[in-house]
Amino acid sequence: MAEDNGSAPSANLDVIQDIEVTVSMELGRTQMTIRDLLQLSQGSVIELDRMVDEPMDVLVNGTLVARGEVVVVDDKFGIRLTDVVGPIERVKPLK
Repeated sequence: MAEDNGSAPSANLDVIQDIEVTVSMELGRTQMTIRDLLQLSQGSVIELDRMVDEPMDVLVNGTLVARGEVVVVDDKFGIRLTDVVGPIERVKPLK
C-alpha cells in the first residue's frame, strides 16, 4: 500500500488546474411570458428580483461559488468577492 505523505491532494489538483470553466455574474432574475418578451424594445426596462444594494452571485458552470460587488478597473467591470460559498452549500443543489 502506498504511503500518504500529504502531497496527494495537491497532485490531484494539478490534473484539473488547466480545465476551463465558465464564470458568470448574475445581477438578478425575472420570469416573463413569451408575449411580454416579444414586446420588449430598445429602452424597455426589465425589473429584476434583487435590490440595488444586494451582492451579485458568482457562478462557475452554473453553480453558485461566491457573492460580490461590482467594481470598475481600468474602464472594465469587475467583481470584488465579499463572500465565498462553502463546499457544503455548493453541493446542496446537486442532491
